[in-house]
Amino acid sequence: MKNSKVAKRYARALLDLSMEQKNIDSVLGDMNMLAATCDDSHDFRLLLDSPIVKADKKIVIFEQVFEQFEKLTMSFVTLIIKNGRESDLPGIAEAFQVQVKEERGIVPITITSATKLDDATKDSIIAKVQKGIDGQLEVTEQIDESLIGGFMVQMGDMRMDASVSSQLNNLKQRLTR
Repeated sequence: MKNSKVAKRYARALLDLSMEQKNIDSVLGDMNMLAATCDDSHDFRLLLDSPIVKADKKIVIFEQVFEQFEKLTMSFVTLIIKNGRESDLPGIAEAFQVQVKEERGIVPITITSATKLDDATKDSIIAKVQKGIDGQLEVTEQIDESLIGGFMVQMGDMRMDASVSSQLNNLKQRLTR
């Protein structure tokens, strides 16, 4: 899901409050649960987006479904719903997760390859990426057979493409000019 500026701002406010109250881990757990619920339940997303269900009813539903939430998280969600921004909650939860990682110096990267990489190759790629990064890498691996061979490394907005398919594409473009 794409994070909007609104979601990032609300997430920053929640992060600042949770840092102030020293309960980032609890609030992060709540946001993880909220994000997972939004991803897993189409009906829950429909509830968030519904203009028919009034704000006070949504708050009651949230209090019942997420009764284990921290007091701060529930107060925050209540405020979001009262402001009519409940459809932004999935984006806020995702933005919060990203901002906590940034705050802790965790850099997520995705390595995509045509086949599963052996440990030596993966370690070599990670070591090269780590040289240019301050922080701890959080590595996610994906398989995409359309790459034919090689790999791609995605880190935020930056992409390093060492795949056979992109090299063939580049060669094709040079030959057809």
